[in-house]
Amino acid sequence: MKNILVIGAGRFGRYTTIKLHDMGHQTMVVDKDEERINKILPYASNAQIGDSTDPAFMASIGVTDYDLCIVAIGDDFLASLETTFLLDELGAKKIIARATTASQEKFLLRNGAAAVVFPERQLGSWTAIRYSSDNISNYIELMDGYSIIEVAVPQHWDGKRVGELNVRKKYNINILGIKRQRMDFNISIDTVLHYGQNMLVLGKHEDIQKIFYL
Repeated sequence: MKNILVIGAGRFGRYTTIKLHDMGHQTMVVDKDEERINKILPYASNAQIGDSTDPAFMASIGVTDYDLCIVAIGDDFLASLETTFLLDELGAKKIIARATTASQEKFLLRNGAAAVVFPERQLGSWTAIRYSSDNISNYIELMDGYSIIEVAVPQHWDGKRVGELNVRKKYNINILGIKRQRMDFNISIDTVLHYGQNMLVLGKHEDIQKIFYL
């Protein structure tokens, strides 16, 4: 369990806090808007109304006590940048900030952010990939062009063994798991695939696309 500071209780900050709550983490949420704070109270361990660009206020909440600080401000980039810089100046252990453009990302990284997230871009990519093929059930983008997808076993693979298909050499992909009643990660060359099952596949996006985007 981690102690996490979330700054900004708009939609992104709220959904982030709810997920952190579901995962069992302790959260402190900060926002200038009292109505937003009231909405998040059932899911936050603590919450305060305050200006995250105010050095005195930020010093008062003890940012060094948190394992992670998430700057979820989405409607005021200057405030997001000032908050990120201030967190870094106050000794925050790790800062994750939200951005909408590449130029914003550069400024945030130069002023204390350890990493930057693009919620709209990432959701847009997920939506395009997830729903552009009838075969794909889920999708996770990794680094360097790699992805993990949950995809239906193609009909022409029905009854064939993983070793027989030789997917690693032929298609440059790896089968990580097969979903029966639950996901089975114990995959070997003798594992038999069946049409109607779903499987987890790891590979570069262009290689995955050649096989499963029909």
